[in-house]
Amino acid sequence: MGNAHKQKQIPPKKIAHIGIAVHCINTALSFYTEGLGLSVEKVETVESERVKIAFLKLGESRIELLEPIDKQSPIYTFLEKKGEGIHHIALEVDQIDDRLAHLKSQGIRLIQEKPKKGAKR
Repeated sequence: MGNAHKQKQIPPKKIAHIGIAVHCINTALSFYTEGLGLSVEKVETVESERVKIAFLKLGESRIELLEPIDKQSPIYTFLEKKGEGIHHIALEVDQIDDRLAHLKSQGIRLIQEKPKKGAKR
């Protein structure tokens, strides 16, 4: 009965994107474009994260290929530790500040406690 007073969370709306860390976008792209038939929407560099991103549309969601632009990139560190693969899954939610506060109150370890601007699709 301890859970009876907890407010029910509204589920995320959708998977906004899946971030996949790669050593080289140009090398990885052929699998997604030729193998899966996806189209590149845009390629962008996010200087604050030291990363180059290729956006591939998949229904309402996106696949984002993440290539480090230098050794200071968190993606470079990820690749060194774990190799190429899924780096993150981004869920689209309303009221992100409230959502983050709720997760923190539940004991969930957050990488960032405030929303952070990423790439601009």
